[in-house]
Amino acid sequence: MKQTLQKAWLNRGWLACLLWPLAQVYGLLVHLRRILYRHGFLRSERSGVPVIVVGNVIAGGAGKTPLVIALVKHLQAQQLAVGVISRGYGRSSPDCVEVTSSSRVEEAGDEPALIQRATAAPVFVANKRTEALCALLAAHPSTAVVVCDDGLQHYALQRDIEIAVFDDRGIGNGWLLPAGPLREAWPARKHQGIDLVLHTGRQPAFEGFTSSRHLSNEAYAVDGKRVALASLRGRPLTAMAGIANPQAFFDMLKNSGLTLEATLALPDHHAFKGSDLAGLDGRTVLCTEKDAVKLFRLPEAARLDLWAVPLEFSPEPAFFAGFDALLASRLSSPLPSKHGHQIA
Repeated sequence: MKQTLQKAWLNRGWLACLLWPLAQVYGLLVHLRRILYRHGFLRSERSGVPVIVVGNVIAGGAGKTPLVIALVKHLQAQQLAVGVISRGYGRSSPDCVEVTSSSRVEEAGDEPALIQRATAAPVFVANKRTEALCALLAAHPSTAVVVCDDGLQHYALQRDIEIAVFDDRGIGNGWLLPAGPLREAWPARKHQGIDLVLHTGRQPAFEGFTSSRHLSNEAYAVDGKRVALASLRGRPLTAMAGIANPQAFFDMLKNSGLTLEATLALPDHHAFKGSDLAGLDGRTVLCTEKDAVKLFRLPEAARLDLWAVPLEFSPEPAFFAGFDALLASRLSSPLPSKHGHQIA
């Protein structure tokens, strides 16, 4: 044990080693919680339709929302009625609500609002995802498949397919919170229900499917007007992003041949205010789609030349082939519930 800690001290940092005992306690609690759900001491609910959970075992954003959007569009292309549920991280309301094009982002959450805008699928948010699922199926009884945005650790909701998403961080130092970035142990969690692993970064750290991500050739304004990204080359631009990795967005803009005069990196799910735009009057400002659902609604944004640049994200074909095979077996077998869409 002493040699292990000494080696870790050198390889993983002194702070992580100081937090290592807390990580061990956290790991025991995570394991105990799984056992309690597995043996029915904690209630876990199942729906009458296949539920697909897209999440991650590493803290922070890893590309879940782009994958949810890609999956929903993939299912829609197969003429399947698909709905989405989410906790709606960062929203101000605890209520269960349906996200529509007129929903306030503060009540819906930025990512659910983006998913609804990008797919037009029914989207419901609630603090308890089982509550969002009940509301979704009650309002849209023809729903054939449900995609849950995040929720790998939300064991109160039973699922048919689990997809774990990783970015270029991989599993970091490999330790659990707070000594490392992991919510659950890896690769142990892989053998406890994970069906598919998808890497959203450029340098996968271990085995799994890959994906490509690049900026769209066009940007759009609040009124729907579009402009070719290439037409902005040579102009002084300001870029802002309130996402998990703002620098990745800035780098993609630079790789597209754009000149960034200034950048503003903000925390993920940042609640934009008019003061964030101070000093930008008249400037051409580029933002992500996720940030645009909040920025476009600010009165101060009218004083900017503000453009949202979409991210085009696509898992490799083999990922969709594996996903389709898994879903087909769920769709062709008898549904778990004999009472339509009721949850029991």
